[in-house]
Amino acid sequence: MTAQLTRLDNGLRVVTQTMPHLHSVSLGVWVGVGARDERPEEHGICHLLEHMAFKGTASRSARQIAEEIEQVGGDMNAATGLEMTAYYVRVLQDDVALGLEVLADIIQNSTFLGEELEMEKEVILQEIAGIDDVPDEIAYDLVLDAAFPEQSVGRPVIGTPDSVKAIGRSDLSAHLAQRDCADAMVIAAAGAVDHETFVGHVKAMFSGLQAGASSAEEGARFVGGTRASKRGFEQWHLVVGFPGPSYRDESFMLSQVFSGLLGGGMSSRLFQEVRENRGLCYSIYSSAWGLRDGGMFGIHAATGREMATELAEVVAHELRKCASGELTETEVQRAKTQLRAGLLMSLESSSVRAEQMARQLLSVDRLISVEELITRIDDVTSDGLGQFAAGLLEFGQPAVAVVGAGGRSQRLAEETSKLFAA
Repeated sequence: MTAQLTRLDNGLRVVTQTMPHLHSVSLGVWVGVGARDERPEEHGICHLLEHMAFKGTASRSARQIAEEIEQVGGDMNAATGLEMTAYYVRVLQDDVALGLEVLADIIQNSTFLGEELEMEKEVILQEIAGIDDVPDEIAYDLVLDAAFPEQSVGRPVIGTPDSVKAIGRSDLSAHLAQRDCADAMVIAAAGAVDHETFVGHVKAMFSGLQAGASSAEEGARFVGGTRASKRGFEQWHLVVGFPGPSYRDESFMLSQVFSGLLGGGMSSRLFQEVRENRGLCYSIYSSAWGLRDGGMFGIHAATGREMATELAEVVAHELRKCASGELTETEVQRAKTQLRAGLLMSLESSSVRAEQMARQLLSVDRLISVEELITRIDDVTSDGLGQFAAGLLEFGQPAVAVVGAGGRSQRLAEETSKLFAA
């Protein structure tokens, strides 16, 4: 199941991986442009473009786009992130050409008709309203704003009501013309796919794409601070964020293993101490994600109003214990095994394989073998994890967000910040 990679004359990269015994193919177009590439006046435009891609082309209506894929039993979707946008389908092997042709059409020939644009903007406004009713979504947006204030990486990908309303058809066309360059794209497929045949289809459908000049982007700068919402909810949500390594950094795998050890499952330190031993919350977990030039390590918990202070104290105490080297070889090996198993299990999915290959090419400009990833996991040591934990605390000012405590949220955020900064 070795991946095969071809670069076309216009710079477009095509990568496939055959998975024996499958009858379907997951394929998609990944564009190396996302919300962090938006100017302030374009906030939310990448997400809006993703929506508009399905609203009609010069030759297909929105209904025809949906029906052509679904009448062969396939499914189609898209996603917008900070650094890339993806459009993907899953079809049976005999329908690969159809799936690819529909993707080529929506990416290259969308019409952005005024009536459709205004309706889809209303849909996104409802999506924003839905997010504003979910306290953990609010908390995550707030902690990103505290971590990366006045930066594109700290803004919600979806945009704001005002920014979405202000985007016009000409803005979409201009942004699309600037971003959709062949050398900023990867077309990936995994499953019952033949590489040479697939490359032939891509050449026929995407040869009109031109190479483009890369634009300079603003570097991510982790600042830290506190944010709070005065809205009241039944549970109080606390999110603490620290500067994390870029996915290009050698310490990125350390962050993944440490996240599993600290708050990655039912056997993790935080789950056992905060929930099982003390009953301070129902949900608590940690996460680590990276960008091209930075990242964030975060801890999130939801708890009752009388338990928030104690919960924050326990989390800070557990993190300090890790930083002082109080790690057992058993828990380190368990965290490594969980990460290794999670990687291998996820790669049994053709969709995950296609996405992983595309993301690797856009992120580090090469394919990384499973064997290399496993070696990186195996190379993580207890000492390295202790040093990573100590590095989190050394920054001095984490990003802290509290949602649900009403007028007490800001004070709780400031008290929590002091716990981790001391």
